[in-house]
Amino acid sequence: MKKVLALSLMAFMGLSAADLKIAGSSTVYPFTSFVAEEYALIKNVKTPIVESLGTGGGFKVFCEGITSISNASRAIKPSEFEVCQNSGVKDILGVMIGYDGIVLAQNKINAPLNITTEELFLALAKEIPQNGKLVPNPYKNWNEINPKLPNRKITIYGPPSSSGTRDTIEELIMIHSAKKFSEYEDKYKAIRQDGMYIPSGENDNLIVSKLNVDKEAFGLFGYGFLVSNEDKINAVSIDNIQANNENISNGSYKLSRSLFIYVNAKNQDALEFAKIYISNDLAKSGAELEKIGLVPLNDDMLKQMQKHVDEKELLNSELVKAGKVF
Repeated sequence: MKKVLALSLMAFMGLSAADLKIAGSSTVYPFTSFVAEEYALIKNVKTPIVESLGTGGGFKVFCEGITSISNASRAIKPSEFEVCQNSGVKDILGVMIGYDGIVLAQNKINAPLNITTEELFLALAKEIPQNGKLVPNPYKNWNEINPKLPNRKITIYGPPSSSGTRDTIEELIMIHSAKKFSEYEDKYKAIRQDGMYIPSGENDNLIVSKLNVDKEAFGLFGYGFLVSNEDKINAVSIDNIQANNENISNGSYKLSRSLFIYVNAKNQDALEFAKIYISNDLAKSGAELEKIGLVPLNDDMLKQMQKHVDEKELLNSELVKAGKVF
């Protein structure tokens, strides 16, 4: 991760002060890259360079003032906000751009499958509860967790620790499911490191390509990458709920989440970029961003977000603690 950040910093430093610099989440990356092309056409300027560093990496360079916009697949943490404030990046505008669902996907040659959040937890956890004790995860095949699941080796390609998607997996799958095991409550442990879960960098297209080769494996990544690769992969249902626009936007799909960009509000170009991002032409239901996999805000929420950006309502510590942007 340090090497990736260093190379990206070198690339950014080669840009002029007038160039708009953006980095962060791999999930948000394709949407922001699309908006960057539109921004360049509308403003008749050079297309902003967008880097995929992961949400944590994006906040790092944003707080250092190297970038003016940070892509994020989770809300900014209080500790990250404090770093920004202490570093002089004080006027921060948080913008919710839409919704996403984390999908567990497989090669399309495999039959449709349903997995519960508890079964996914048991496949991912470093330690699991057995007979009232925590033991190293013994499960190597899915049918060892539940005989109704296929006799396939547990191989899950997913995001690294720097990723906001990884943070969401830990929150929505690991911590939430752990509470359902009385022996495990308040004893949350990490994702396994025995080769069953394979961190695969800040490029979700790489995970999709892994599923094309390793046809019995699974991948964890954002819904947008499923939409753009439906000819190659399909998503596993989670608790009998499919990942689709309706289920993600209404929250019935349990691995749903909000997506954001964070803007240095002192940069007028960055503010203009945010306005284009959430314009009706791009962000409304049925518009361009939905076509490439972003689950849009409903009309009322989009209007609120547009007003929020127009009025430049900045983040404060209380909003950050609550995980909100306005």
